[in-house]
Amino acid sequence: MTSLKLNDSRQSPDEVLASGEYPLTRRDLADIAAMIYADAGIYLNDSKASLVYSRLSKHIRNLGLSGFKEYCALVSSPEGAQPRREMLSHLTTNFTRFFRENHHFDHLRDEVLPELIARAKAGGRVRIWSAACSDGQEPYSIALTVLQQFPNVTEYDFKILATDIDPKILALARAGVYDETALETVSAPMRKQWFTEVDAGGRKKYQISDKVKRLITFNELNLMTQWPFKGHFDVIFCRNVVIYFDEPTQMKIWSRFAGLFPEGGHLYIGHSERVSGDAKNMFDNIGITTYRYIGKGRK
Repeated sequence: MTSLKLNDSRQSPDEVLASGEYPLTRRDLADIAAMIYADAGIYLNDSKASLVYSRLSKHIRNLGLSGFKEYCALVSSPEGAQPRREMLSHLTTNFTRFFRENHHFDHLRDEVLPELIARAKAGGRVRIWSAACSDGQEPYSIALTVLQQFPNVTEYDFKILATDIDPKILALARAGVYDETALETVSAPMRKQWFTEVDAGGRKKYQISDKVKRLITFNELNLMTQWPFKGHFDVIFCRNVVIYFDEPTQMKIWSRFAGLFPEGGHLYIGHSERVSGDAKNMFDNIGITTYRYIGKGRK
């Protein structure tokens, strides 16, 4: 599927949408949009031409290619599988921060965790999923929230799964090393308890504690592919990701999330997102971008 209407007679496929070292034509952008949609469900239109140019021009230069036309030919070929994966990494947005949209973590702490902690202490299973974890700040924020309320959580069957489509960003997440500016939204007591100052090539950075890491499993996962899960999740964070999909894909993702919840499970989504489609009738909107699963046919 392409997000650009090249069959519109008013739009020339050779029109240059972004110029520079390697002019980006409408046809080039349409080819890239079709690939990124097929691979990751991300919807691009011609308003994203400047972004695509800025994200990929250096990649083209490093590959020693003549321009976007040759680049599109490469990444659409069997020989271009690795550059195509790298294209996805370049085009996905990884902005995040610790305790972003803090009201979600307040709700998790005050309204959700007491029941989950009681279940874990009684021998039950608890699972939380950070479905687009970027460089790890979201799942580590979840883990810190849990540890604040349940210091011996690692002795119980209480686990956090963190996934992302980008293997490079996952490597950063697993390392758990951050600049001082990244910790600005972490409270001073949490910094003191859970982070250690380290020297990273002459630069001062902070590494998160191994006890926090032990709560989390990081795995590569494309939300558009089959999900290899056998059990339910009690909480899912999927924030500021689905907004990059078109409407049919968004509705599909919400329904797939619904299928992973037990009744009473909680879904946290991004500030510009809303649950839509068939899944809308399976959730109660109980707060700002906060949903509780109520099951099929209950509304």
